[in-house]
Amino acid sequence: MFKAVFHQSLATLIVAALSWFWAGQHGAVSAALGGAAVAVPNLFFALSLWAAAHAGRASVGRFFVGEMIKVAATLALLVIVAGAYRDLHWLAMLAGLFVALKANLIVILIRA
Repeated sequence: MFKAVFHQSLATLIVAALSWFWAGQHGAVSAALGGAAVAVPNLFFALSLWAAAHAGRASVGRFFVGEMIKVAATLALLVIVAGAYRDLHWLAMLAGLFVALKANLIVILIRA
């Protein structure tokens, strides 16, 4: 799970750097916020899975509840970003979001 968070963070940084050239500072921040809206909840999910596994409390139910919380947190962060960041560049934010969501698939395709 932690590799997934690393790949999401790395992909987000790459898209943010590209967005800087394409849409300036606000584009880079928007892309970073879009990716962070995915990577941060995923990090907490990975930490909770790791802690449960090491405490001997891992279960399918815990996994699905954690996944639902992760999705809800991602949506909440996106709503907060959309409402709080006045200079949001929507296309850059969506690019950061999309690349963070697909980071592991991109890594698999690059290695293949």
